[in-house]
Amino acid sequence: MSSASSIRRFEQHQPQVDASAWIDPSAVVIGQVEIGAEVSVWCNTVIRGDVNRVRIGAGSNIQDLCMLHVSTPNPPRKPDGAQLIIGERVSVGHQCILHGCTLHDEVLIGMGSLIMDHAEVQSHVIVGAGSLVPEGKVLESGHLYMGRPAKLMRTLTAEEMAYFPKLAAHYVKLARRHAGV
Repeated sequence: MSSASSIRRFEQHQPQVDASAWIDPSAVVIGQVEIGAEVSVWCNTVIRGDVNRVRIGAGSNIQDLCMLHVSTPNPPRKPDGAQLIIGERVSVGHQCILHGCTLHDEVLIGMGSLIMDHAEVQSHVIVGAGSLVPEGKVLESGHLYMGRPAKLMRTLTAEEMAYFPKLAAHYVKLARRHAGV
């Protein structure tokens, strides 16, 4: 289902994109990047795996104008380096920057947010629009965080918890429409 986007090799690393993923033609995907089943990557997004690995899990969506990158191959305090790992059914809002962080399954990152190196966002977390998650910070499951720096605001409601898979499924369907499938 992938389109004719700019998917480029970097040195010995060719991006690996599942056949059911959809990548907008204006997006750029470079190097050590793994894109899972039914992932959608939207307009003018850059996913640059030239320093270390970027992995995006099944059913996730990376919305318009996002920048995904990593910083270092193998810093002393973290043997795998600052990889960027995104779990399944994650929704990353417009104009977000994700840098060498880990997002577990069913997370919503609000528009314009910045998640720094070695930060970890556990499953079932909403990061409010415009938030900054500092280097190394862990956001615990089941909560809304927001601010610069991001702070715990409250526990998520049952309705908010049920929204994660619904939002991911919406983007899977929308990507299929864009792909003409």
